[in-house]
Amino acid sequence: MTVEEKIIQSSHQLFMQFSVKSITMDDIARDLSISKKTIYQYFRDKNDLVLQVTRDHLEKEKLEIRAIKESTSNAIETLIEESLCLRKNITGMNPSLLFDLKKYHQQAWELYLDCKQTVYISSLKETLEKGVEEGYFRQEIDPRILAVLRVEQIQMSLERFTYPRDQFEFKEVQIQLFDHFLHGLVSEKGRKLLNKYKKDHVETLK
Repeated sequence: MTVEEKIIQSSHQLFMQFSVKSITMDDIARDLSISKKTIYQYFRDKNDLVLQVTRDHLEKEKLEIRAIKESTSNAIETLIEESLCLRKNITGMNPSLLFDLKKYHQQAWELYLDCKQTVYISSLKETLEKGVEEGYFRQEIDPRILAVLRVEQIQMSLERFTYPRDQFEFKEVQIQLFDHFLHGLVSEKGRKLLNKYKKDHVETLK
């Protein structure tokens, strides 16, 4: 791993845990046991670092989504595996992270918004269309509307005031929201497959 990659990795971990605003370049240098001057050899300033960390994170999520689509055999399995991946990626995420990006790092926020449209929503729309074609999702659903709904639902759940972490268990919030969304999609054929999948993967889905 190069020095630049180590800086991005360390910054990502710190931002996820403590959010962006509260972490300084000194904090990152201290975490890596390097000088702040070394960081500035690779990144112009904190804004540039946040942008590169965001880009790296989003690229990895794109690859994860692509891998899941290629390895799953039907739309229900795809949605479940993507939900499990999402839950893994955002567990422990500081609820102020998106707020900080939006308020203090406009380029990084715009990068996230672009990815939300061109990757998250677009990919989910394709999966919903596939589910309709397979007969696992109801014929009357509108994949475009529901793809937007689901992605906005996830973003809403991550914001600090919607489900305060001192009042709601984060994992349970994600389980409940996804379960509600998925049961609203499935046809009778899809419900049977979903129940079988849950029975066969009961430990994984906890």
